[in-house]
Amino acid sequence: MADAAVIEKLEAGFKKLEAATDCKSLLKKYLTKEVFDKLKDKKTSLGATLLDVIQSGVENLDSGVGIYAPDAEAYTLFAPLFDPIIEDYHVGFKQTDKHPNKDFGDVNSFVNVDPEGKFVISTRVRCGRSLQGYPFNPCLTESQYKEMEAKVSSTLSSLEGELKGTYYPLTGMSKEVQQKLIDDHFLFKEGDRFLQAANACRYWPAGRGIYHNDNKTFLVWVNEEDHLRIISMQMGGDLGQVFRRLTSAVNEIEKRIPFSHHDRLGFLTFCPTNLGTTVRASVHIKLPKLAANREKLEEVAGKYNLQVRGTRGEHTEAEGGIYDISNKRRMGLTEFQAVKEMQDGILELIKIEKEM
Repeated sequence: MADAAVIEKLEAGFKKLEAATDCKSLLKKYLTKEVFDKLKDKKTSLGATLLDVIQSGVENLDSGVGIYAPDAEAYTLFAPLFDPIIEDYHVGFKQTDKHPNKDFGDVNSFVNVDPEGKFVISTRVRCGRSLQGYPFNPCLTESQYKEMEAKVSSTLSSLEGELKGTYYPLTGMSKEVQQKLIDDHFLFKEGDRFLQAANACRYWPAGRGIYHNDNKTFLVWVNEEDHLRIISMQMGGDLGQVFRRLTSAVNEIEKRIPFSHHDRLGFLTFCPTNLGTTVRASVHIKLPKLAANREKLEEVAGKYNLQVRGTRGEHTEAEGGIYDISNKRRMGLTEFQAVKEMQDGILELIKIEKEM
């Protein structure tokens, strides 16, 4: 059972949400009085409560989603809140649906979406992973952060070939190394306000770090938002090459470290928007004509379940007509299907841009 102080904070938070008439988060939409009363005194075996789940969305009323999972069990224990939000965000992944098994498919069927190099500036595919047996950020102790970092850095340092590289711990990082990683756009900063409010930045920078290969086309973030963010990227539009590099890296790491996985939800991550395949395939792309017709751009993107945002990430505007366009759906389809949806959508957008 959650203790009285936690329940008191929860009651106050719930009142604040109810009163926030201009709040459009999925948390506000689905945390009904009935769901709230059902969940407010529950507690996972690692000690996480409903407060850990909703505190970011209560503090940041402009959140789009507003909830995080403090540990793997939270997805089951607080399912009456998580399930409808997951269904809404992941476009129809119903509460009776089961996420398919991991399937990277025929990795050689992916192409260069912009062989002439006129539209796509860069291509990136990433996925998130959590280490089995460890909670997520709000419930991690400092020694667990360090233990995970030791496991992961030794695994990464055994990678070979194109994936071979260097691990840079954030603790004790020199100013030169830090500047170099910032210049390469590799370094993550301490969490944004949404993560801060979710209690995801404790003991910073203990147990955090960055790995990149010698070519700077493969990157792993350790203990930022998720235990692992595995990223493959390069300039230009060769999605096939980027995806093949990512899949070989994920398979190599998985041989050495077991990942947290749920029968129904797929791979588990801190934020419910990243569940399932956890795959986000994106391009930075110049579409000046479509940029002038945002409605048309959004219409085509919607047809292929793509998300259009500015190049500085979520909640930003496009700079110079350059957009960050990625697959929105991460659940109820395989890794192959998620990336294929993005490839088809980008090819269509380029085709329309050329015809305008």
